[in-house]
Amino acid sequence: MTGSEASGATEEDGEDPVREIAAGWVARLSSPDATETDRRTFEAWHRADPAHAKAYAEMDALWRRLGQVPDPRRRRRPSRGLAGIAAAALLGGALAYELGLVDRMRADVWTGVGEIAHETLADGSHIDLNTDTALALRLTAAGREVELLRGEAFFDVAPDPRRPFVVRGNGLSVRALGTRFSVRVDGADRPVDVAEGRVEVTASGRRVQVAAGEAVRLQDGAAPAVVAADVGRATAWRQGRLLVSGERLSGVLAELGRYRRGGIVLLDGKAGERRVTGVFDPRDTDEALEVIAATMGVRVTRLTPFLVLVGSPL
Repeated sequence: MTGSEASGATEEDGEDPVREIAAGWVARLSSPDATETDRRTFEAWHRADPAHAKAYAEMDALWRRLGQVPDPRRRRRPSRGLAGIAAAALLGGALAYELGLVDRMRADVWTGVGEIAHETLADGSHIDLNTDTALALRLTAAGREVELLRGEAFFDVAPDPRRPFVVRGNGLSVRALGTRFSVRVDGADRPVDVAEGRVEVTASGRRVQVAAGEAVRLQDGAAPAVVAADVGRATAWRQGRLLVSGERLSGVLAELGRYRRGGIVLLDGKAGERRVTGVFDPRDTDEALEVIAATMGVRVTRLTPFLVLVGSPL
């Protein structure tokens, strides 16, 4: 998906980037670190379009009410701690959105949050882009380089011995040796999975070769380790599926959060340790959360379109 195509898809899907930008401004200007440059830039944006002023007023009012949003089940005022969690989640989401804009400006190909796209390069290679992914391409007569700026992508590389295919991102370098593989650069401890062929991975100055059915696992201060992996399950997102088998609820919520604008905040650590098994459509996180609430007996509260709280068992 090209940048222009992704922008159109966002509008068709009914998402409102103006509201998200407005939420980012509310969060930034509420911070003690806000500068005069921030304020001048905001004023210019605010005056540029009446829709900007309207969206900002709505987000500002929502921000001020976060500490007094009623729990629909208990009808009582949330604690100051809940307000703080809500504010932090909204601020984090706004900052993530702004960082995403920077990466997309640098990218040749990108997807928005919740989108999954497929691209064919001029050399015949195919790339599947997961949610909130951006990559820059440098295809020359001497080589093929991809800079994965954010997110996750699956590469089906067309053979060309004269032009190496290398993916770089977040300190990783992955050189294809005639293969199909995925790379993830969001800090996950398993950033490379190989579905077919082999790749050469360089991380922290150390180099390993990874074959089909294997993955690279990273640990602080240690050499990259090659481990056996269920690559089909790990890359099922390409078909719009999130396969979960006995995984912690906290991890499942974090994964769903990658596909959702805003944030999912887990309020109960014990509930987060409970194990989840199921198949979810990551492009419909509301349905996934409803299934989790019904099957696991946890409370799911939607404070805003951008903030969901997952609470204690009922």
